[in-house]
Amino acid sequence: MSTPPPTSTVAVIVVAAGSGTRLGHGQAKAFVSLGGRSILSRSLDPVFALREPAQVVIVAPVERLAEAEQIGRDAAGAASAHLTVTAGGASRQESVARGLALLESTVSVVLVHDAARALTPLAQFEAVIDSVRNSGRGAIPGLPVSDTIKRTDRAGLALETVDRSELSAVQTPQGFPRTQLDEAYAAAGTEFTDDAALVASIGHDVSIIHGDPLAFKITTPWDLRRAEQVLQPTPGLVLPRTGVGVDSHAFASILSGDSVPSGQSGDGAGTPLWLAGLFWPGETGLSGHSDGDAVAHAICDALLSAAGLGDIGSTFGTSDPQFSGAHGEVFLTETLRMLGASGFRVGNVAVQLIGNRPRFAARRTEAEAVLTGILGAPVSISATTTDGLGFTGRTEGVVAIATALVYAV
Repeated sequence: MSTPPPTSTVAVIVVAAGSGTRLGHGQAKAFVSLGGRSILSRSLDPVFALREPAQVVIVAPVERLAEAEQIGRDAAGAASAHLTVTAGGASRQESVARGLALLESTVSVVLVHDAARALTPLAQFEAVIDSVRNSGRGAIPGLPVSDTIKRTDRAGLALETVDRSELSAVQTPQGFPRTQLDEAYAAAGTEFTDDAALVASIGHDVSIIHGDPLAFKITTPWDLRRAEQVLQPTPGLVLPRTGVGVDSHAFASILSGDSVPSGQSGDGAGTPLWLAGLFWPGETGLSGHSDGDAVAHAICDALLSAAGLGDIGSTFGTSDPQFSGAHGEVFLTETLRMLGASGFRVGNVAVQLIGNRPRFAARRTEAEAVLTGILGAPVSISATTTDGLGFTGRTEGVVAIATALVYAV
């Protein structure tokens, strides 16, 4: 008997029912190939990389439901139990309404996303969810309008210049409290160009948050070629993105009121020491919600920072019981998965470990091999002390500083 999926409080409705007439490929836009995969497949990558489980509803053309479901299952992998596929309607608004009708009762935040915005970063989804939860109102990503905008008459004559400081080019996903979106769709008597306009029409405020240039909509052949070039940049012009991560943990014995004299190890009792992916027998452990592996945590922070995916605190919260006592490998593996889902690969990582204990040099090569194996990329570690200065000099804890390079795939 299969295990039911975890309860979701977030849902993402992916609208993929458009005809794609302007794209000129003779088929529904979401099923056109983009860099060897369908537009729909690429649009689902960040959805299934969200830091929390979400109900995902794909709204597709009725004649391509089976294909849409297979694409969705391939993208979801082990999370396929969270996926639902349904037929779209005669309009975008009707398609979204059909997706809304299938949402679980536990869902309180709903994101509506156009599959045509196939390169939208994971960070934009997370930012919309956070904004809706923190403000209690709708949130839509947008970019400032840089061109001069003219208001024209029907004959095409320029009438006036519009103040572009008051304009924003909006994108998706657009997020809303479930109750507001349900209310808006129940009251809908006319067609609106986006869900934000529909929600605003019944008196609810909608915030605009900062969008991302990568979230452009693929509508024309020019847009499709632009997206292909983003995915396959010119050889030799791929520049790395860099990130820095810092983590520190106190020895558990210090927090309990004991001490670890400089030059001596702990007695091995109580909290075990895990550092740089290795177990250190006979050493006093580090305090933390997880195993306290400062090296692994600093690497995660550096990788997340380089890819623009937030930080370890927002991704793996200390309030989450599933990470209680978890080893560094758990965090590194999940971070690596998030990077891959967002279109990045790890170039290399360098770590500086600061502290008196443990004596690191003898196991440096071993630690580098373990971490390199987990990330599939070179990891180098150096260690130093602070000559008796600060809490690391008093052997009260350790600090790790990591620098990471990542590349767009």
